[in-house]
Amino acid sequence: MVHVLSSRTLLRPTDPERSRAFYGGALGLAVYREFGTGPERGTVYFLGGGFLEISGRSDTPPSPGLQLWLQVADASAAYDELSAHGVEVLRPPVREPWGLIEMWVADPDGVRIAVVEVPADHPLRHRP
Repeated sequence: MVHVLSSRTLLRPTDPERSRAFYGGALGLAVYREFGTGPERGTVYFLGGGFLEISGRSDTPPSPGLQLWLQVADASAAYDELSAHGVEVLRPPVREPWGLIEMWVADPDGVRIAVVEVPADHPLRHRP
């Protein structure tokens, strides 16, 4: 078995500066580390228990199959904050049939991001 010590999602955006403005500015993710120089430099953001690395450049947007899942304490507060920062909200927070409160936003390249609140009464909050 592979012993994984850490993990991160690598994102090669079409416009790295625009993506850094989105993830660092609009979403407010904290920077873990930066490397290199210029517009192609790499920026690694804290992403809860993992990391998101924005580095390099791609001629095409990421695959539509790539989606991010971000858990927050309060989806309604996240909606207000992200809307105020001009983030494209694809769908405001809704309590799903499976009990999670989910909102969907998109990054500048159209990467869909689920912003999820786990309510206090949800089974994910309770351990047997």
